[in-house]
Amino acid sequence: MILEGDTSQVVAMADVAQKLRQTRWRLKHHRALAPLDMLGKRQQRRFCDGRPVDRHHFFKHSRGFLWFLMCNLLISGGSGGAEAQLLINVQNQGGEVIQESITSNIGEDLITLEFQKTDGTLITQVIDFRNEVQILKALVLGEEERGQSQYQVMCFATKFNKGDFISSAAMAKLRQKNPHTIRTPEEDKGRETYTMSSWVQLNRSLPITRHLQTICAEAMDATYVRDVDLKSWAALPGSSISSLEAATEKFPDTLSTRCNEVSSLWAPCLCTLETCIGWYPCGLKYCKGKGAGADSSGAQQQQQQTNYRCGIKTCRKCTQFTYYVRQKQQCLWDE
Repeated sequence: MILEGDTSQVVAMADVAQKLRQTRWRLKHHRALAPLDMLGKRQQRRFCDGRPVDRHHFFKHSRGFLWFLMCNLLISGGSGGAEAQLLINVQNQGGEVIQESITSNIGEDLITLEFQKTDGTLITQVIDFRNEVQILKALVLGEEERGQSQYQVMCFATKFNKGDFISSAAMAKLRQKNPHTIRTPEEDKGRETYTMSSWVQLNRSLPITRHLQTICAEAMDATYVRDVDLKSWAALPGSSISSLEAATEKFPDTLSTRCNEVSSLWAPCLCTLETCIGWYPCGLKYCKGKGAGADSSGAQQQQQQTNYRCGIKTCRKCTQFTYYVRQKQQCLWDE
């Protein structure tokens, strides 16, 4: 045993031991450290402990290599916070199987759910828990034979109720025992309708959520919001109705004609877009168990019932958006 007063002896012994280890290591790798032939002659093959080694042998067995790995892990891990992803096979109401990707970012407190419908439409749902904002982005393939571009993108920002989806932290803990299983939801939440009232100016959308400008960059003139949601966000700490309204532009008040009632492709109208999320974790399940209690003296008392997490509740939900378009050409699916 070495006493606290013998600190200098401890340091000296540690230095000797360290130098001894370094000497043994260099002797063991002596052949691998042989210098290159600087005269351009053919390099001799290197061996270490009787094994042929490549020219990176020294680096791979050095502390520098360890630091190299650690730095790369830190750089890759620090780019967007800790993320966890699940790939879920979901059967829709038509009996077709689609694959959902659900990503949880704990650092940003975000959940992203993405899937592609059988008609090619790409749906992205982003939930920003901090700002209580839900963004639904739809990338719809165009009908080029009818004069449309290859695709068009729409974004809809709505108020998110925290009880509608499990938290990003709980989502990150989910694992699948059998990733090939086809999932069906336990509960169908039906259809929810949203009548949008304004465009969002993405370059001024920071008061809503900073993620809106990046997620909806391709929907510069097709990002929508409701007045009722602006008022709800204004009640949150640090927000104001003036800053929120400054990020929006209201639709014309006179228009009330649905696109399926308009004949001209160039006339403005009210478009309807519906999408369904076939499977998502909408809540946590709690089971009852028994745990033994104890009084102040430590004696065991009668067992008490306790609740613990034992799974998730899964749901299905459809959403219908009604919004203004400047031309029916931007809403050919609603006929």
